[in-house]
Amino acid sequence: MTEPSELMFQGVRFNVERMQQGNRTRDIVRHPGAAVILPLVSGNQICLIRNYRVAVGDTLLELPAGTLEPNEPPEITAARELTEETGYIAKNLELLTTFYPSPGIMDERMFVYVATDLTAGPPAREEGEEIENHVVALDEAIDMIERGEIMDGKTITGLLYYMRFCLKR
Repeated sequence: MTEPSELMFQGVRFNVERMQQGNRTRDIVRHPGAAVILPLVSGNQICLIRNYRVAVGDTLLELPAGTLEPNEPPEITAARELTEETGYIAKNLELLTTFYPSPGIMDERMFVYVATDLTAGPPAREEGEEIENHVVALDEAIDMIERGEIMDGKTITGLLYYMRFCLKR
């Protein structure tokens, strides 16, 4: 059983609350959630992004994604972030799965979409974002996971889920 929480930090994208769970103190990151997009450029080609991540001090290969705005449905976030980060506009977005990336410390829920029937256009990246498109074959992306070249959890989850459960339909 948990008791009421105390706000410890209020940030731009998330808050941190302190809660008591019995005799244990828990610090919980409260996050609005995120949409993750697997853009199918053509039959077996997908668009990953190279994205510099300050938190790890490295450029990672990722699926495009973005934080949900207040009261925004995740499919709207997915469409917006796909265009902002890659320039692609999707005629079709289909929800693949949802998951909690780190439920031991945060309540963030990720919604993974596959985007199809894409039209290329210019990206509208936010100031300071260091992102570039990286189109690869889906099989190559899976090999990149195996070789440790893709280390981002949401990307690994989205790609493996798609390969395991969606290509068998």
